Amino acid sequence: MLAFSSLVYPLTSPAFAFNDSVHDSISAEQEKLLNGEPLVMVDGLQDGVTGITGHIFIAASPKKVWDMLTDYNNHKNYIPKMVDSRLISDNGVEAVMVETGRTRIFIFQKTVSITAKIRGEYLKHLYFQQITGDFKVYHGAWTLEEYRHGQGTFLTYKSEVKPDFFAPQFVIKFVQKHDFPAILLAMKKKAESSLNALAN
Repeated sequence: MLAFSSLVYPLTSPAFAFNDSVHDSISAEQEKLLNGEPLVMVDGLQDGVTGITGHIFIAASPKKVWDMLTDYNNHKNYIPKMVDSRLISDNGVEAVMVETGRTRIFIFQKTVSITAKIRGEYLKHLYFQQITGDFKVYHGAWTLEEYRHGQGTFLTYKSEVKPDFFAPQFVIKFVQKHDFPAILLAMKKKAESSLNALAN
């Protein structure tokens, strides 16, 4: 998802693993996730590339979370600062989609767009890489991990980005730290509300 505003390289593994045995003695980070708080880490990498890692717990099955992630035509309707999102093609193995996001940095406003190819392993991983757009580097992955037999899903996002326009790395890091938690919370709300709608 555009946060400066998802393919082929799975990035490094999540900062911590989630499984049933871990939750017998959960860490402070995991407790925050289970309480609904998103965790976002932003790192400056080599050659002006910024690494972003985000974690959130969603009280919905991996199927509900997957459906939310892959509903590309609807992202613009609930993800903050996204002004357009469209599926261009899907051959059953690889999809191509377009997203446009708009963000404000102090008094400046910037609109960025990408066309990305996406492929994945159903209910497990979704890998994305820019084909064309406003970035020199834009690739990453979403990872879904089921929690306690359908009680919820830990969703992890990892990406590496570098814009194809002038923007100091500290500005990129500021935008990601400011915008991405709201994106994760919006996705959590969407997946959970879709579950509640079915229950009613």
